[in-house]
Amino acid sequence: MALHRPRSSMWIKFTDSGSAGDVLNRMLGGAVVGVAVIGGIMAGGWIWSVLASIIALGSLWELYHMMYFRYKISRGWGLAGGAFMLCSVSMGFSFAVTLSIITVVAFIVLFTEVVRRQSTGKSFALLNMGGTLAGLIYIILPWSFLILIRSETWGHIFLLSIFLCTWCCDIGAYVGGSWMGRTPFASKVSPRKSWEGVIFGFLASFLCGCVLPVIFQFAPMPLALIGLLCGFAGPIGDLGESVLKREVGVKDTGKVIPGHGGFLDRFDSILINATLVFFIFEVIS
Repeated sequence: MALHRPRSSMWIKFTDSGSAGDVLNRMLGGAVVGVAVIGGIMAGGWIWSVLASIIALGSLWELYHMMYFRYKISRGWGLAGGAFMLCSVSMGFSFAVTLSIITVVAFIVLFTEVVRRQSTGKSFALLNMGGTLAGLIYIILPWSFLILIRSETWGHIFLLSIFLCTWCCDIGAYVGGSWMGRTPFASKVSPRKSWEGVIFGFLASFLCGCVLPVIFQFAPMPLALIGLLCGFAGPIGDLGESVLKREVGVKDTGKVIPGHGGFLDRFDSILINATLVFFIFEVIS
């Protein structure tokens, strides 16, 4: 197979990414999102909970909207369940309460299909229940973890590290792939990404995790570990969203962020990174 220089929204050359206006829109969109997220993390409390909930529910709506191209799913019940889960976490309820909401949604969706079959003779119970719950597990739970992490004593440092390492991974992959990208990475899922971009992204994330302890005056091992996790898992999260979009034939999940697409396009890697960081530090603690 001939080697080529892959191109994508993250691993693409500036000269191939469209007009100067497109590049400017992307930079401004990213800057606004970055400032909003960092500001929300530093503020903490209800401000972070509200911001995280808006992004989470926006991402969930985009996922359900994509899925609805092919499957009949109960978007309303899913969004309501997601909102209750985020409220539960924000109000400090037991995480068992948050998880129980998933089961409640499952039974509501199942009963909806019972009514549908009784009324029309057709039902989509397996696809509806699976698709609706997949959104809650894939999107709402990771954002719930981010709300829970912020409630810890050093939560703001951990959250800043997750987002900054993830963004450094994105930038490193972009620069590395543009500069010397040659070898395709997961060509059947996202043919424009390169191994060189992935490696540069991993190194950038790990370097960020090593520098942040100096900036925050914090113990080096936890933040370096976050850098490693984000550098390794971030591209996996990006590919996961890519395969979802490829199955339904869409380029972006939305248009809410100029130059970036939807909430899910911008925060796809954060979902897996937040989950891994939450899991590992909960196990360690």
